[in-house]
Amino acid sequence: MAVLRSSLDTTTEEYAQNRKVQEAAIAALDEQLEATIAGGGAKYMQRHRDRGKLPVRERLELLLDPDSPFLELSPLAAWGTGFTVGASILTGIGVVSGVECVVIGHEPTARGGAMNPYSLRKTLRALEIARLNRLPVINLVESGGADLPTQAELFVPAGRIFHELTELSGLGIPTVALVFGNSTAGGAYVPGMCDYAVLVDRGAKVFLGGPPLVKMATGEEADDEALGGAEMHSRVSGLSDYFAVDEHDAIRIGREIMTRVNWRKLGPAPAMDPAAPLYDPDEILGILPPGSKVPFDPREILARTVDGSEFDEYKPLYGTSLVTGWARIHGYPVGVLANHRGVLFSEEAKKASEFIMLANQTDTPLIFLQNTTGYMVGAEYEQGGIIKDGAKMINAVTNSTVPHLTINMASSFGAGNYGMSGRAYDPRLMFAWPSAKLAVMGAAQLAGVMSIVGKSSAEAQGKPFDDEADAKRTEAIEAQIEEESHAFYITARLYDDGIIDPRDTRTVLGMSLSAVHNQTVQGRRGYGVFRM
Repeated sequence: MAVLRSSLDTTTEEYAQNRKVQEAAIAALDEQLEATIAGGGAKYMQRHRDRGKLPVRERLELLLDPDSPFLELSPLAAWGTGFTVGASILTGIGVVSGVECVVIGHEPTARGGAMNPYSLRKTLRALEIARLNRLPVINLVESGGADLPTQAELFVPAGRIFHELTELSGLGIPTVALVFGNSTAGGAYVPGMCDYAVLVDRGAKVFLGGPPLVKMATGEEADDEALGGAEMHSRVSGLSDYFAVDEHDAIRIGREIMTRVNWRKLGPAPAMDPAAPLYDPDEILGILPPGSKVPFDPREILARTVDGSEFDEYKPLYGTSLVTGWARIHGYPVGVLANHRGVLFSEEAKKASEFIMLANQTDTPLIFLQNTTGYMVGAEYEQGGIIKDGAKMINAVTNSTVPHLTINMASSFGAGNYGMSGRAYDPRLMFAWPSAKLAVMGAAQLAGVMSIVGKSSAEAQGKPFDDEADAKRTEAIEAQIEEESHAFYITARLYDDGIIDPRDTRTVLGMSLSAVHNQTVQGRRGYGVFRM
């Protein structure tokens, strides 16, 4: 396989400036990640410890295999909203007793771990990832239930949690609930619907109705232990499968459960001892330009990401705004589609369609590296068939059944987001870099379109056009779109699975590929109708 040769000069002023901008973006990301780790803050964290309880991240650390990595998902969910950054819940993919699992852990120091609209989305996405990739699920349960002021946004869609848990069980994918504290009302069904339930003595409280509700509804006097304690559920109701004397014991039992599930991956194993890239991934920070309008060569990224910097490029002289080719990442064979100069023309769309079909013929996962402003517009391109060619590419992406992994490197605008396997096209996992943007189009372009439409409307109605008001409106629209296309804004709403440091791209892709290979890796052998 051909080896990529880098032409990057790390001594230039451009490299230094690029690096400075990216380091600032990463520093801003790190600041928000620290807020996520802090949960409800020092006061509530200490109160939690004073009750003899472990913070959720310490529970996670004890659960995971020693020194094993954890791929956290959506850590900035709910950023910029009235809810705690991270949405009062921790989700991710980690290894427990040698088995890759999705872990879902409530953050009890933030509003008692109550579920809000963002924690619901985050939970459902984690369960979807588990189902699609055939990953066992371990729930670290301690939640006060629904955030009641937002119940109208929660009650109906939250039923999907129970649906997903029972569907996972039906698919033979193990589900485990380790109950450390409250698991009440609808939340009581989480241990009830998991394959295995472990309840902590004097900690777990699993009941549909607590003492006040029971008193109000029936007049009965009953305490927490009688209604939903670990001993009662272990000796009387039978809800509990395992009685844990404390939190450490519950985690020990959870790890033991995973040793007995007889888990085997269905996808092929990676090649052993993969070679590291020939170039330092740290240099990626100097490759990325400060603005999305400035193109960069994705081969420079690939040279610092794929095994041995080896890349077998497909159709290198055709449709050159899109780089396609074959490589390996941590020993896993992959096909790569990476935007070069942003715009997708007909040639790029047809090239991508053929490449995606080839990947499906050989059961090869696909990596989409987005940096696109969308499909080309204009009379020449419309007459040349850009719509039907773009439709071919979107058809190929839609009907592809090999795993897709997507990373927004810099920009993802318009239908280019769809053609490059954006969120709506079900990539198994999707991440973004800290300075990436996502929107229907760039802020200046969108504001300009609105201004042109306004002028045309005024002319059609024979009314004068207020240039001063238009300038103010244009400025406001640009500011709005800049805010709404920011990486933090996008990830807060779970339009991706998290923001990653560009230098960690190879590691994140390797962990993601390992996770998706728990499921069968098989391409589609037949496609729908392509407009020729």
